[in-house]
Amino acid sequence: MMQLFDIIASAGLWAAILRIATPLIFGTLGALLCERAGVLNLGIEGIMTFGAMIGWLSVYHGADLWTGLLIAAIAGGVFGLLHAGLTVTLGLSQHVSGLGVTLFASSFSYYVFRLIVPLANTPPTIVPFQPITIPGLSTLPFIGPAFSRRRRRPISRS
Repeated sequence: MMQLFDIIASAGLWAAILRIATPLIFGTLGALLCERAGVLNLGIEGIMTFGAMIGWLSVYHGADLWTGLLIAAIAGGVFGLLHAGLTVTLGLSQHVSGLGVTLFASSFSYYVFRLIVPLANTPPTIVPFQPITIPGLSTLPFIGPAFSRRRRRPISRS
């Protein structure tokens, strides 16, 4: 029981939760904005997948990280326009077109990845953004280590 408490109380767990949940939070905020505008966009997951793949692909082929981020946003915007064209212009169901956009964007992302990197078991890596250190944040108890640079501490098993 004490080991479970040590894991839950560790800053590393909370740093991992923040790192993993951030894309989901961005997707949720995008869905919230769509809902406030009166549009049910079920294609957000596929749009994010396609944008991430195109952004990674552009950086892999030599663009810098900020350009890759801009290209990812533009690629996501293109699929957002596709969804808007299907629902607003053609008057199709928002549910069906959103799911169609998700399935198409996710499948197209995988297809393009396999065209570019056909035989890789693991994807090639790119140099990620470097962590930003905020002065004074790392000195805060418990919150500081979760938001500052990761410190790996092995979990002892007794």
